[in-house]
Amino acid sequence: MRLVRRLPCSIPLLLALVCLPASISHADPPTVETSRPGARVLPLPKGDDVFHFAVFGDRTGGRPEGVAVLRQAVRDTNLLDPDLVMTVGDLINGYNRTEEWLAEAKEYRAIMGRLAMPWYPVAGNHDIYWRGGKPPEGHHEANYEQQFGPLWYSFRHKGCVFVVLYSDEGDRAKNRKGWRNGKVNRMSEAQLTWLRATLEKAKDARHVFVFLHHPRWISDFYPDGNWDAVHGLLKANGNVRAVIAGHIHRRRYDGKRDGIDYMTMSVVGGHTPYLQQGTGWLNHFNVVTVRKDRVSYATIPVGATLDPKAMTPAHWAEVDALRSLAVEHDGVVRISPKGDSEGEYAIKVTNPTKRPIDVVLGTEREDRAWWFTPDHAHARLEPGASRAFRFRYARLPRGTIRPPRFALDVDYLGPTQRVTMPTRALPARLRLVGLDDAFWTGGTDHALRLGSDRAAVRIPPSLLFVPDGPFTVEGWVKAEKLPRRIGVLAKTERSEFGLFLYEGTPSFEVHLDGKYQRARSREGKIAVGEWIHVAGVFDGSEVRIYVNGKLTGRKAAEGKRTRNALPFLIGADPDRNGRPGSSLPGWIDEVRVSKVARYEGESFEPQARFAPDDDTLLLMHFDRLVGTLYPDHSPKRVHGVPRGPVSITPRNAAPQTSR
Repeated sequence: MRLVRRLPCSIPLLLALVCLPASISHADPPTVETSRPGARVLPLPKGDDVFHFAVFGDRTGGRPEGVAVLRQAVRDTNLLDPDLVMTVGDLINGYNRTEEWLAEAKEYRAIMGRLAMPWYPVAGNHDIYWRGGKPPEGHHEANYEQQFGPLWYSFRHKGCVFVVLYSDEGDRAKNRKGWRNGKVNRMSEAQLTWLRATLEKAKDARHVFVFLHHPRWISDFYPDGNWDAVHGLLKANGNVRAVIAGHIHRRRYDGKRDGIDYMTMSVVGGHTPYLQQGTGWLNHFNVVTVRKDRVSYATIPVGATLDPKAMTPAHWAEVDALRSLAVEHDGVVRISPKGDSEGEYAIKVTNPTKRPIDVVLGTEREDRAWWFTPDHAHARLEPGASRAFRFRYARLPRGTIRPPRFALDVDYLGPTQRVTMPTRALPARLRLVGLDDAFWTGGTDHALRLGSDRAAVRIPPSLLFVPDGPFTVEGWVKAEKLPRRIGVLAKTERSEFGLFLYEGTPSFEVHLDGKYQRARSREGKIAVGEWIHVAGVFDGSEVRIYVNGKLTGRKAAEGKRTRNALPFLIGADPDRNGRPGSSLPGWIDEVRVSKVARYEGESFEPQARFAPDDDTLLLMHFDRLVGTLYPDHSPKRVHGVPRGPVSITPRNAAPQTSR
C-alpha cells in the first residue's frame, strides 16, 4: 500500500497514454510497409470496432438424431469463435412431464456446454408446453427458469443491448398455451411494462437486437395478437436493428419495417419437409457482424465450417486410402448372346482406415432388363473390417444388352466431420457364354472403325491381367491419316505398355524399373490406306517391334513392369482417368494380347486371322456385337466396351454401329 501511495501523480497519465490505440500514439498514420518500390498501393483494413454473434434455430420437432446436427453446429461455431450465441427457442422436444423434460434439458445443456463462448436461450413452445394430465400453473415455465434462465431478460455487450422476449405466455387465467388465436397470441402487460423500461435504458446503445420464438409479426399465423404495440415500442427507441425468431422452421426475411430487419431462422436439427438451401429449409445458423455504423448477416449451413488444422498428413493418408479403396469382385455375370442371365455376384469392401466408414453399394442399370436383389445394401465398417455385399441377378432375353454396374458410396467418419467420397462406379465382371464355333466362324469379316479422337474400345482393368515376364501385343491397322501421335493398343500412363504411331512410325514401349524402354521402327512411316500388321514383343531381356512380320526395331531391356489400374484401350491412349485420347483415325482388326513372346528372329508371316490358345489373354475379331459388347475369343471370355463413336464395319459395306 505504501508503494501505491508514493506513486507520482503523473503515473495515471502515463498509463492512459500507454493504453491509447496505436493509431493515436503514433505521429504517422498506419501504412502498408514494403521494400518494393513502385508497387501498387494497397488499402488498409477497417479500423473500427467490430464483434460477431451467432444465432441458432429450433432443435426440436425432428428425429432424435437431430442432436447430432446440434453437436456439429457447436463445433462449427467454436471454429468461428463469435463473442456469444443466441437461440430462438424450442431447445428440447418437450410436450411431456417433468421427468422426461428434465432428461431432455440435461442433454441440450450438455451439448451447448461445449461452446467456447456464452450462450443465451429463448423459450419456445416445446420448452414450455405440458402433456400428460392436468398441467401445473405455467406448464413447464418453472422448470425452464430453473434449467435455462429467465423467460424474458436483457443484457449489454460492447455498447449493444440484447433483448429476449417470451412469446408463449398464453392465457394465464385459464392456464392455456397455444398460438392459434385470441389471447394466447398476446404479450402480457407485465412483459410490455418491462420491455418499455428496458428500451428506455437502452436508448444510449449503438444497436439493440430482439429475440423471441414465435414470429408474431406474421399476422396470418398469429391472429388477434398485439405485435403492433410491441413494434411501436421498438420503433420509438430508434436504435433497434433486428427482430429474430424461429418456430416456423424455415428461413424467411420480411424486410425492413421502420428500419428494423425482421427475419426467421430455420433449424439446427429440427423437422423440415426436406433440406435444400434455396427453399429456406436448411440446417444452419446465422452469424451477425456488428460494427459501429451497421449490422450484417450471413447464413452458414451446418457442417460447412471447416477446421484448417484438421487437414493433417495423417488425415490425407486416410482420405487417400479411400480414394484408392480396393474392392474384390466375387464371381462373374454370365450372359448369353440372346441376353438371358441369372446368378449371384458379390463385392467385398475392406475399410483401410483407422476410423469407421459408412458404405452404400447400389446397382445402376442403363439396361432395365436386369434385376438385382437387393437393389442396394449398406453397412458401417469399423477400422480394418470387411463386408461382402451379395446380390442375386437376372436378365430377360430382350432389348439391347448393356452391362450392369455398381455404385460405391463411402463416408469417412472423422473425429469432427463426415467426409463424403466421390461416388465410384464398379462395372460388373461379365462373361459371355454360349459362344460356340458357329458364333465365331459365321457371318462377314468385319473390322473396328474409330470415328473421332476420343474413340476406343475399352477392356476394363479387372478383366485383363498381363502377368510379369514375356508378352506380346499385336493387331492389324489401317490408317486414314497419320497425325503426330496415335495410340494403337495402349495401357500406358507412366506405366505398363503400348503400341504407338509417332508421325506414322510404329513404336512399342514397356515401362520397366521406373522408365520406358522403347523399340522404334527403323523403316519410318507406314503406308496410309493399307492394312499393316504391327506387333510388340517383350521377351524378358529385349523389347522388339515388328511391322508386317519384319523386325524393324529392338532395344535391350529388362526389369519389373510398372503397373496401373487403367483400362487397356484398343485404338487410343488412356489418360490418367482412363479416358481415350490420340485415337487412331481409321480401322483396327484382329487384336491379340498373349502372355508369351510369340515372335523372335528377323521375320515371320503374319496371320490374317488369329486362333485362340492357352497363352491368349485377349483376342478381338470385331466381327460381331453382343448387345453393345465386343466379345473376346480368348479362353478368358472377357469383353470390350465402346467409348465414343466406334462401329464394326464389313469390308465395302455400311458400318454396324455399337451405340
